[in-house]
Amino acid sequence: MRNSETVSFGAGRLDRAAHLRNEPEKLADMQTGGKYLPIWRGKPLVRQLDDGTCQLEWLEPTHEIISECNEAPNFLGLSDGTPVFACNVPDWEGVLHPDTSSFLDTAEHHNPAAPDGAGFLELRTMLTTLSPQEGEIAATARAILEWHRTHRFCSFCGQASESADAGWQRNCPSCGRMHFPRTDPVVIMLITHGNRVLVGRSPGWPDGMYSLLAGFMEPGETIEAATRREVFEETGVKVGAVSYLASQPWPFPASLMIGTCGEATTDQIRIDPHELDDALWLTREEMMQAFAGQHHKVKPARAGSIAHFLLRNWLADQLD
Repeated sequence: MRNSETVSFGAGRLDRAAHLRNEPEKLADMQTGGKYLPIWRGKPLVRQLDDGTCQLEWLEPTHEIISECNEAPNFLGLSDGTPVFACNVPDWEGVLHPDTSSFLDTAEHHNPAAPDGAGFLELRTMLTTLSPQEGEIAATARAILEWHRTHRFCSFCGQASESADAGWQRNCPSCGRMHFPRTDPVVIMLITHGNRVLVGRSPGWPDGMYSLLAGFMEPGETIEAATRREVFEETGVKVGAVSYLASQPWPFPASLMIGTCGEATTDQIRIDPHELDDALWLTREEMMQAFAGQHHKVKPARAGSIAHFLLRNWLADQLD
């Protein structure tokens, strides 16, 4: 797709400057003159503006919130030439933990040391309100810090590992193993049959929410094979030709959504109740009604998601 890199988190504008990660003297200088993005329980510190957009709230290295972080900051790269770092913020006195019972946590949490008007907000609520460059930075920061949080121990010997390479590696001092951030590939499929597109809904989704089918790739599997397998497993629909459309980093916690399109060779639906609550075919006209909020049953995929992006481009006949 010609406009594939306009999807949320997919700008590709951050200079990751990997050559600087093993330059301790340069890294020390950059830490002194760089700017820092605090992340608390996966939520970046942001400021909501009057026009409905958001911007990341960058802090100086001497700020109280940064100085209280327990781990070395993670070097993200250079943003317009400025070194940018991210760090995990510990809980503070009196803070209420995020609500994990709802489909999407919309609460804004305020650290008493944060600048006035700035709060920690769930990244999925800002898919369309951050600038492309800041969206990419926030997604990178969230993914890499979550990896550190969940990979503190060596998977080979079980001993505690240590951050290295400016945060892009963890080393085991016991057995010498090196560990690197993981990315989990997920196929998300725009499956069509003539003038219709296949959509489904997962258990627990809000009423009316439908999206494109998706699933994790398996070891030894191609993108094309994963597309056909996932569609057949979830709906019983067989798929013929498959091609690549676009991708989206999805740091929840560390996925890469690989958007494909496929031509269905059958159209009878037989859902797997363990995977889906429902699946159905929608015509272009029906999907346009859904995007306009006028369909009697279906609401569109979340704005900013690659599913929404692919469906919108399908409706506009811009998949080439």
